Amino acid sequence: MRVAIIGGGPAGLYFASLWKKRHGRDEVHLFEQNPADATFGFGVVFSESALGFMREGDPDVYDLIMPHMELWKNLSINHRGEHIQIDNVGFAAIGRLELLQLLQQPVSAAGAEMHFETPLADLSRLEGYDLVVAADGVNSLVRRSFEGDFGTSVSYLGNKFVWYGTTKTFDTLTQTFVETPSGTFNAHHYRYSDKMSTFIVECDRDTWLDTGFDRMSEPETLDVCARVFEDTLDGHPLIPNRSLWRNFPWIRNDRWSYRNMVLVGDALRTAHYSIGSGTRLALEDVIALVNGLEEHPGDIEAGLMAYEVSRRPVVDKLVAAAKSSASWYEHFPEHMKLMPREFADSYMRRSAGPAVAA
Repeated sequence: MRVAIIGGGPAGLYFASLWKKRHGRDEVHLFEQNPADATFGFGVVFSESALGFMREGDPDVYDLIMPHMELWKNLSINHRGEHIQIDNVGFAAIGRLELLQLLQQPVSAAGAEMHFETPLADLSRLEGYDLVVAADGVNSLVRRSFEGDFGTSVSYLGNKFVWYGTTKTFDTLTQTFVETPSGTFNAHHYRYSDKMSTFIVECDRDTWLDTGFDRMSEPETLDVCARVFEDTLDGHPLIPNRSLWRNFPWIRNDRWSYRNMVLVGDALRTAHYSIGSGTRLALEDVIALVNGLEEHPGDIEAGLMAYEVSRRPVVDKLVAAAKSSASWYEHFPEHMKLMPREFADSYMRRSAGPAVAA
């Protein structure tokens, strides 16, 4: 069988290595538009339950990644000058680029071919493949080319967010809430190495407009965000990497496959970053897809349907939790009226409890 994988993120790399390792005679090609040593963003966070999934589902990948993880047991909330620590939540983080480079190793070892710096303008290059795995993220070319056939729907949240890094390393995954004359801000920040942290700045649309971000350049935006969180950053800089304001997109597909094409990861559906499960969901998609195809050898259509039938209930449950969490963030200025302890309790109850805190 000839297999094409579009996208060199965690889902695409994981499918390439897993399928080629189990089906050595198959021809597996992965196409990625960016270089092998480049990515956008900073750290990737995993909850403790996600680590458990990795350990049980694929010990080889778990053993490969874990030595490079930053680990911590607590979650912190800063509100009205009070620092509240919530014990025994459990998280781990790793740099996104480091994660990708680690996952490239088993792909090479299995013998799959990776084609970096290979953007696809259309799907004509995929003719002749028996299976096409769309792991090409939120802006998936495969999904956009057949939106009607996948039954795609896309909507956007109102809050604005922008991703930075910083050289300030934080002890835990922390949520810092700040009120300014222009409005309210939140920062999600956590270390992903001994030298770097992710720093996500979020605000509601009114704050974004009143601050004037709609008229600012990227460097001007960075300067304002650094001033808003100067106490938190403690003299450390914010570091950009295509750090532009965005609205979070909700992506859903009524059908997960069409012909010989199948969606996984963010190409299939998005889960709000506040639950820290995007990468986990993508890797679990891959395992379910491989299992579905192997249940029906030689019958791609039946294998893709088995993947969707087995996986959809789990995904729907996690997406529902993500929507509850996102709704809390969409109204965080209102929650900030609470006293710190009440505020922290509201935060921890925003979805399914501590296991999905981020």
